[in-house]
Parts: sequence; C-alpha cells; structure tokens
Amino acid sequence: MQRFTAPYSSLPEDTRGRVHQEGGPDFRSVFARDRDRIIHSQAFRRLKHKTQVFVYHEGDHYRTRLTHTIEVAQVARSIARALGLDEDLAEALALGHDLGHTPFGHAGERELDKLMKPWGGFDHNAQSLRILTKLEKRYAEFDGLNLTWETLEGLVKHNGPLVNAEGDPVGRYREHGLPEAILEYVADHDLELATFASAEAQVAAISDDIAYNAHDIDDGLRAGLFRLIDLGDVPLAGEALSQVLKLYPDLEQDRIVHETVRRVMSAMVNDIITECNNNNVKYNIRSASGVRRLGHPLVVFGKQMHERNMALQSFLNDRMYHHERVEKIMARARRVMHDLFDAYMNDPKLLPTGWQDGQARQVCDFIAGMTDRYALDQHKRLFDLDPLFR
Repeated sequence: MQRFTAPYSSLPEDTRGRVHQEGGPDFRSVFARDRDRIIHSQAFRRLKHKTQVFVYHEGDHYRTRLTHTIEVAQVARSIARALGLDEDLAEALALGHDLGHTPFGHAGERELDKLMKPWGGFDHNAQSLRILTKLEKRYAEFDGLNLTWETLEGLVKHNGPLVNAEGDPVGRYREHGLPEAILEYVADHDLELATFASAEAQVAAISDDIAYNAHDIDDGLRAGLFRLIDLGDVPLAGEALSQVLKLYPDLEQDRIVHETVRRVMSAMVNDIITECNNNNVKYNIRSASGVRRLGHPLVVFGKQMHERNMALQSFLNDRMYHHERVEKIMARARRVMHDLFDAYMNDPKLLPTGWQDGQARQVCDFIAGMTDRYALDQHKRLFDLDPLFR
C-alpha cells in the first residue's frame, strides 16, 4: 500500500537539528535515530519495573510503564500512518513520554514533588528533559542523547503550550511556574514554549490517553476492582460490551474483555483520524509550522467521543485509581519515597559513588530513576524492615 505524506507532517530533512552536530551517513532518518536512542537508553529499560497502577509483586500480567509505553507507541504509529505523519517521530515521542516518571506511579511523583518543594518541586515532564539532555551518560562527546529539536519540543509540549504569548506559565504550571530544568534548558535551546507542538507530538499525547483508558479496563477487571457488569452503563465501554455480548453470547470472560477493549480502542482511533482530517479541511494547514501556529490542538477527539472518553476516565478514576486497595498500597509507597529521601539527605554517603554531593536535586534524580523493586530493596537495606507490600 502506497503511503502519503500530509502537508503538515514533520519532515526529517527540515529538522532544526541537534545541539551537538553529528556527521556521517546513516540509513535512518534523524527521527528514527532519536527513536532508537530512546529505546537503548538506561531510563527506557528501567520502565520495565516501574509501576503503572499495580506494584510489581502483585502479578506479572498487569501493565508496567514499559508495556504501557510500547502500547502507546503502537497506537501512535498507527494513527500517524493513517494521517500521513512521520511515524518515526510519533513513535519516538510515544516511547519517551514516560521516561521521567518515578517509582510507584503518580503516588510516587506526588510524594517526591512534596519533598522537593523547597528546591523547586518535581515534575515528570521536566525530569524527562533532564534525562534526555543531561542524566543519560552514554556518548563520548556529549551528555544526554542529543536528540533533535522536534523530539525534545514534542516531549516538553505534547500536552500543549507551557506559557502564553506574554511568557506567563499556563495550565498545570500557572500556579507554581515552570520547572527549573525546563527554564534552564530553553535559555540555551529555545523550544518555543508558547506554541503547540507538532502533529506527531499531539498524536503521541492522545495515544497515551487511549492506551490508558482501554487497557486499564483490562487491568481493573483482572484485579477484581470492578466487574464486567459495572461497565454496562459506562459510555463507550458499555456500548462495546453490548456489541460483544450480542455477537458472542457464549464467549468466556477473558475473550469478552479483550473484544470489548479492542472495540473501545478502535472507536477512539477511528474518531481521531476522522476529526483530524476534518480539521485539516477546515483550517487548510499546509505545513508543520502551521500546526504550531494554529492556536489550538489539531489532533483531537470529536465532541461526542470527547464526552464519552471523559465519562470513561471518570469511571476508572472512581473505581480503579481511587479504589481502597490501590490507595492503601500507594500510601505505603509514599512512605518508602519519604524514608529514602530523608535518609539520603541526612547522610549522602548512603548514595552510590558519584551521587554523594548532598544536593537535593541529585538525591531527587537518584530516587526518580529507581524502579519499584530497587526502591523497596534499598528501603529494606537501610531500615531493616520487611517489605512493606508483603
């Protein structure tokens, strides 16, 4: 099947380049090289043992940050192909979007942000930028991965502009301002924080939502946090379930769940492709820079799908993320984060060689990079306590 290129696609030959110039022929595009560097990074490998919702000891069949990331990348690449966008850039952004997350999911991030308040707080988006531009130390000529401007821009701005035209922080950064890591980086390498990111970055961001919602249905059912019948009145999921039960009345539950989830995903993906194509006809965007100047996202759900998606997120938020069992585990996780931070701040010699300068941000970097398993092992070593999750 012959592929087409949308007029608003990011083009590798038009890249704004890398901070450190690199020469030599390569059979890959610059965006494909970015993707490969992310895959081969230490931070990417650590996602294998970082929590999505369930801590690793609860079973091998629940999603981790790594399996979630791979699923996001698959969805992003499919949407990018259908829209005629650069698949390698969309995939690189999907694979790199969670690199800055702490152990123990959002509970770990909130606790680390609380602990770091006197030193500027913690933000997983800013941490991803630190990892990709400073903390990964693999190459002879530079720190970080030396990714292209388009990849770094997309990772920082995949959820929209960080500041308005006057330079004032917006959205999640309105109250406390931009993280120091982002301010420090853009002072030398302008990522144009007042504009939207590329269509490929927007695809990666919405693919994250699709993967979260659809596959958390599967994990929530598997964990017994809610029942299949509970989905009956949930928009989108209930409709998909009804279709499956009508077509396959005698199907066993595991297959019913899978058929329901894939219908939910297909419905969302098809809606995005249709809405994005309609938006392009409406606004006649003829370049990647036109996407950035549009003033609102190009890659979005249609109005009805947006409402259904919000209802599904609300159901999962109430019945899964704030389930008593999950809350109890995450309360213990926050204790682990708190104990480790206090221990390392009080005695930097407890840290490995090369991490012992006693700076709070360095302690934060070390803890943020931990897997769930490593954090629990370190807590057991330092405090001689039985694992908190047994």
